[in-house]
Amino acid sequence: MTPPSALLQYRRVAAVTPDVVPANVDANVQCILHAAQEARQEGADIIVLPELAITGYTCGDLFSAPVLLHAALAGLESIVAWSASLGHGPLIIVGLPLRLESSVYNAAAVVTSGHVAGIVLKRTLPEGQEYYEQRWFRSGAECTQQHVQLFGRSVPVDTYLVFADSADERCRVGVEICEDLWTVHPVSSSLACAGATIIVNPSASNETIGKAEYRRALVTQQSARTYSAYVYTSAGSGESTTDTVYGGHRLIAECGDLLAQDAPLQTASGRTIADVDLDRILALRMQSTSFRYASAHPIRAVSVTIGHQPLDSIRRLVPRHPFVPADVHERGQRAQDVLRIQTMGLVTRMRRSGASTMVLGLSGGLDSTLALLVCAEACAELQWPTSRILAVSMPGFGTTDRTRSNADTLARVLGAQLRTIPIDQAVLHHFNDIGHDASVHDVTYENSQARERTQILMDLANSVGGLVIGTGDLSELALGWCTYNADQMSMYGVNSGVPKTLVRYVIEQYAKRHHDVHAVLTDILDTPVSPELLPPAADGTIAQQTEAVLGPYEVHDFFLWHLIRNRTRPLNVGILALHAFHGVYAPHDMMRWLETFIRRFFSQQFKRSAMPDGVKIGSVALSPRADWRMPSDASADVWLADCARLRNFL
Repeated sequence: MTPPSALLQYRRVAAVTPDVVPANVDANVQCILHAAQEARQEGADIIVLPELAITGYTCGDLFSAPVLLHAALAGLESIVAWSASLGHGPLIIVGLPLRLESSVYNAAAVVTSGHVAGIVLKRTLPEGQEYYEQRWFRSGAECTQQHVQLFGRSVPVDTYLVFADSADERCRVGVEICEDLWTVHPVSSSLACAGATIIVNPSASNETIGKAEYRRALVTQQSARTYSAYVYTSAGSGESTTDTVYGGHRLIAECGDLLAQDAPLQTASGRTIADVDLDRILALRMQSTSFRYASAHPIRAVSVTIGHQPLDSIRRLVPRHPFVPADVHERGQRAQDVLRIQTMGLVTRMRRSGASTMVLGLSGGLDSTLALLVCAEACAELQWPTSRILAVSMPGFGTTDRTRSNADTLARVLGAQLRTIPIDQAVLHHFNDIGHDASVHDVTYENSQARERTQILMDLANSVGGLVIGTGDLSELALGWCTYNADQMSMYGVNSGVPKTLVRYVIEQYAKRHHDVHAVLTDILDTPVSPELLPPAADGTIAQQTEAVLGPYEVHDFFLWHLIRNRTRPLNVGILALHAFHGVYAPHDMMRWLETFIRRFFSQQFKRSAMPDGVKIGSVALSPRADWRMPSDASADVWLADCARLRNFL
């Protein structure tokens, strides 16, 4: 059966470090061919080998020896002949010294389907300390030739070439060589501005203390700055160790995300493989006005045909929780940063509104808990006593003893005022006014309670000179899991930019740092998510559980990230979700939840169009004033139809 991954239009790239010996061209070519063959067998469409890989980078003054230059050309011809046996095979980028105009250039040959498609010349030649490239090579900026005759063909030669796949308009490959990335104006910036979506860097960067971390940051940042996939491969341990060591560091990044890497200083040859998402790259470029208006060096485009193999799996990092860092230390810092942004937003709003009290409904659930913590932090920043927080507990038909007790305990420990105002009788009176049967637990039954609570909060705020602090989070806004003109409304929403998965981690980290609230926060984290609008179960526990109706919030946050942040098509989102949550949830359930998300995201836009001011936290936000503008009556049919295609593969 064809795997769902075969539907993905990703391009598989490979960064390869063969085991080379300086000046031993025949042996090096054999290692290159073996490594390239293995990468191709793993489905790679684009294979990148290191700088000067055919001869080795550390040949020194041997680069001026005609016999070595001739051998390098013969070695390239062997690689070209091998590529011919693959038909419409991969694009292979391999480094070699090349003589042009009586000078030698540090070059990269771009090979595919039995011919050299182009020769890219290194522009920036390092000179100083352990580097002497200006002693041996001439800068590509000085080359006046536009073509070179190679193996019976006229081949374009330049520093600025983009290789465009004739069968896939999204796939445009640019090449910059080692130091051309490390300059003030990297070649790759111009290549990306001219449309290159994949940048490859054949390099020979030696290892010194701290250099790997700098290199990793450089590659990931350049992929972010250029909105591109960046494939970096460096010369390995086979290079001469006369004065330096080469570690074979390999990195693949995409739009600032590190997809795959292999640590340097490995003794064996190796390869690093990842699948890059060209649709994501183009979508992010379309959203970026700064990219749109960037200028580029004049570029020549070269048409090539790059063979593409359907993916038998997914070779890229697909986090289950994209809003939450995987690294424990980074996660803790992220939680503190989120809370700080929320706090400063509220501090400024309180100062400028002239309000003297923060008023919020405290249910004992996750969202109102985080909002109360933000209020407490804001009081500390404003040098106000926490008694200027008015937390209102409004038990109704579905309130359980557990959530009510947790709300009371949290307010007491934090020093907030707590008022308890039961809503049962007011809602029953309202039912009588509108002629609703209280035994019918329909949407009127639920929403009447939510609106009664909001009325209480608004009127209390008026009476105490306060501001109603909204508690609804980003995930609820995306799904429209809020009552219009009830919990959808407030005077300032501190959680509106925080997805549910991140709400959990912020509270969890707060609990670790504050022992006085650790126990109650832990119990709140363990409580099922619920609006508590329907009566409890017979044993007094929560009967109405949100995730049993909608699906898990961790899955919906996954959908939110990919559909909104990356503009990923629903078909691809479903495939990625099946991969990320494999073995956790049943595939048919995942598809049902994806369709639920799409339907609700479209149908509930009217609630977001009328949402109050709130704090933007991350790159995904749904404010109609700042980040997301969408008609409230837009159709979801195209998205649902695309999603439905995946069901045939389950």
